[in-house]
Amino acid sequence: MTEAARAFSLLVDNELQAKEGILKTLANFPALASGDLQEFYAYAKKMAPTPETAIILVDKSGRQLLNTRAPFGAPLPKQRASNMDALMQRHGAAQTLVSDVFLAPVAKRHDFILQVPIMQGDEIQYFLIMGVHVLAMQSLLVQQDLPRQWLGVIVDRKGVIVARSRDHQQYVGKSSDESIQKLFSSTTEGIVQTVTLDGVPVKTFFKRVPISDWTIVLSIPEAELRRTPFRAAAFLAFMMAILLGISFIFAQRIATRVIGRMNQLGASADKLGRGEEVLYQPQGLVEVDAVGARITDASRQIRRSKQELEHRVAQAVADTERAQRALLQSQKMDALGRLTAGIAHEFNNLLQTLTTALQLARMISSQERVQSLIDTCNKALDRATSLTGQLSAFGRTQDARLETVSLDRHVRDFEQLVENILPSNVDLQVDVADGLWAVTIDPTQFELALINLAFNAKDAMPAGGTIRLTVSNEMLASPLEGIPAGEYVRVCMADSGLGMTREVMGKALDPFFTTKKIGQGTGLGLPQAYGFARQSGGTLLLHSSEGHGTTVEIYLPKSAGPIAGQTIEMREKEAAPVAGIRLLFVEDDPLVRESVVPALEKAGFEVFTAESADHALALLDTGAPVDIVFSDVVMPGSMSGIELAASLRERRPQVGVVLTTGYSEQRVSIPGVQVLPKPYDIADALRALTEAAA
Repeated sequence: MTEAARAFSLLVDNELQAKEGILKTLANFPALASGDLQEFYAYAKKMAPTPETAIILVDKSGRQLLNTRAPFGAPLPKQRASNMDALMQRHGAAQTLVSDVFLAPVAKRHDFILQVPIMQGDEIQYFLIMGVHVLAMQSLLVQQDLPRQWLGVIVDRKGVIVARSRDHQQYVGKSSDESIQKLFSSTTEGIVQTVTLDGVPVKTFFKRVPISDWTIVLSIPEAELRRTPFRAAAFLAFMMAILLGISFIFAQRIATRVIGRMNQLGASADKLGRGEEVLYQPQGLVEVDAVGARITDASRQIRRSKQELEHRVAQAVADTERAQRALLQSQKMDALGRLTAGIAHEFNNLLQTLTTALQLARMISSQERVQSLIDTCNKALDRATSLTGQLSAFGRTQDARLETVSLDRHVRDFEQLVENILPSNVDLQVDVADGLWAVTIDPTQFELALINLAFNAKDAMPAGGTIRLTVSNEMLASPLEGIPAGEYVRVCMADSGLGMTREVMGKALDPFFTTKKIGQGTGLGLPQAYGFARQSGGTLLLHSSEGHGTTVEIYLPKSAGPIAGQTIEMREKEAAPVAGIRLLFVEDDPLVRESVVPALEKAGFEVFTAESADHALALLDTGAPVDIVFSDVVMPGSMSGIELAASLRERRPQVGVVLTTGYSEQRVSIPGVQVLPKPYDIADALRALTEAAA
């Protein structure tokens, strides 16, 4: 019950965070920044989750500027009905706040509000508020389908009832007991014996919701807790009394004649007591045999009931474990994604320094021995880049690597690659359907996922076998493993290998888990493929049983965009001369600056440097003559490279911009701005810079 209260508090927290996400989306609408409140009003009314939901815009003083529950321009209340002012004084205004329940002055009903600040620089410009009817939380509570005798309640900070699973019309808006209010305000979770507002003694399990400081309450009547064991004990006592009475009567009547037969009957009763199946043999006495038959029948019923109970318990445990595994997998992938994000950013900066330095060394020295050592270093860099690519599968997909493609060409490239690597006793069969839908993916991660799956299949077939890869379009009529119904491209790889045990299956998607010997596997193969599928908006399904091979299915959502048209010839085109072009290189890592700047100068650029976006803007504000800006994305300071590019588009649109990043959580959606992934080849950088300066 404690875990149920915690889980329900997370559901309420997720519901409030979803509404917070809607407000933050509205806050970025361009009409708000330009001051066109009427256009923002129309957009906000359309974006409201339900017709009953109000979107309110207020200024810093708390004066309402618009309210979607009232026509645009209509008079609006001048004072807040909620306790939001008190919450801002207590917690500060520069964060998302959730009010307690109050009577809305416009709709005349019980509401609560979420408030998100809209910042301009370091100052608050507006507050964007969502007024939500308490029935929204009531609906969430009803969806939990609690047993009829249980009571589920959501209360706010003041102990006022927000939602109630029974008689909510009567109790919503009323205050709970004062002692309960004090307990909820002083403790985040616990168990206590209380009495409900309708006078029922209950055992209460409660848990506070993090984002709102509300409290989730689950209560079970004390009588309900006692009733089940009491009935079981009474029934058992009754049955035992009957059996003992029958045994005593028959023992008195035939003890002297059938003591041996009674011992046989006693042995059967002992088996019944131990839960064993009783196979009673008739003894020739009607009375004794009747009791034996009853014991036999009772033992069968008990065994059937026991088996059914064990089955139900096993099913419930399996369902719980499956849900826990899914939650743990999601948490592990999320945690690993955050970890690898930082590693990828720093590691790619180091790789960029080494890549550029080696390219410069190749240009400077013509000695055969030096060139050979550079080739060896480049091979090591390729392995490091490949490992970074595997780690990046656990973070967010990088815009610099996304392409809208048809998978048939990448599958054929994969086929040509692995056919020369797989042993002769492994047969690779590839079946690609015609007219595949386009998908938006990181092609490198896709090919790496196929290679990882193929190598896993090969290792699972030490004596040889068949690997079958099929790619086809598929329409899902219903949701599947966390992805909605819709149009998908299905990539399926099946092998005829050894398969997996249930224990291995349970850990197969865990990062760094491997059954291979040390040095033969990293444990990143299947997790990388799973991370790639989830990054791409799809999912990965794993099917396997010991001795019957393994099948891996990847579902990738159909893309609405056109297939990328860049050809190999375009990518290999030589960069045009750049003599005299003034370039501002913005990079916080001194090692990257020290290696890349000489390469840019050698190419003919006149290079200025800045250590941050703030420093770059300061240089530009002094009137520094710059034709193009080449900037990192993630840097210290108040601005990122993306924000720098957006600022340049407004202030100096004639200046070309190229961004580069080792890893970034921000999306790049600025027209005309190219993004290079680190580590980049200096030739690719020169080509992108030349195009941006044209």
